[in-house]
Amino acid sequence: MIRTYPFAPPAILRNAHLMTLAPRYWPRDLSLRQIPQHERLFTTEPGTQLLGLCHWQPRPAESPTLVLVHGLEGSADSHYMRGITAKAYRRGFNVVRMNQRTCGGTEHLTPTLYNSGLSGDCRKIVRELASVDHLTHIWLVGYSMGGNLVLKAAGELAGTVPALAGTVAVCPNIDPTQCVAALEQPRNWIYHYHFLSRLKARMKRKAGLFPGKWDLRAMGSMKTISQFDDYYTARDGGYRDGADYYDRAGARHVLHQIAVPTLIVTAQDDPFIPYSLFTRPELMENQSITLLAPRHGGHCGFFSVSQTGEDAYWAENRIIEFVSRTR
Repeated sequence: MIRTYPFAPPAILRNAHLMTLAPRYWPRDLSLRQIPQHERLFTTEPGTQLLGLCHWQPRPAESPTLVLVHGLEGSADSHYMRGITAKAYRRGFNVVRMNQRTCGGTEHLTPTLYNSGLSGDCRKIVRELASVDHLTHIWLVGYSMGGNLVLKAAGELAGTVPALAGTVAVCPNIDPTQCVAALEQPRNWIYHYHFLSRLKARMKRKAGLFPGKWDLRAMGSMKTISQFDDYYTARDGGYRDGADYYDRAGARHVLHQIAVPTLIVTAQDDPFIPYSLFTRPELMENQSITLLAPRHGGHCGFFSVSQTGEDAYWAENRIIEFVSRTR
């Protein structure tokens, strides 16, 4: 367990919904000015490329590297992706901000959709950075759905790739079955509506780029993400149906195999990632995993009262603390 500053939320943000929503609208310089940036395409399967935005130190092979993976309907330009990039680069890390398949305006780079089970993409990127770029100290860092992906990748690799130094997951949906059920509860309508409407809009863009691949007629009657995933995501990903997809995509199946230093940051009041998921024996008994689970924090919010010179973005600071102490 790492020693860390406790999470101290402002009183008004002890409401989980306010905590979830407020940080993304708080004024903040996310321009990444004066940080070099290079675009790179990673081929993870035949016909499929992922766009990474790379921020290299002057001698990349001599510096540790963070590979960042965003959440559902996010992108490499999501506020949390830019926030952790600035902190990590200033601390001497290379940073690679990845877009998942079809995200960040990359629908044209693959005929497939992204999904919670595509941990193979993360494994492929780590292997390429190790073999092609000769990077020896690579961290996978993911948020929400991206957190599930990096944990799943780490469990599947089971310590077999020396270049993988460790993983960090913030509010990961390690059991999509339970997380989607929570997301579709009436109390979470604002998040559910946001995700579903954006998924539908993306599906329309994809269908326009790949005529005849998807039938959009059923989409108009879809009222839930589980309906969308059952009809589109699961079929595209090679799953039997939505239930099969949700079950097989969860990192929960391989948490016991994680053999690299791993930090999971979650909140006990996360609106749609049940805290009970993180009290399972396979997680609690794995000595490679450190769990930070404050009472408050919402979903990937963790906006704190400033303490000891830190800014308000508590989870970002814990990530930097963890990867710096164990690098």
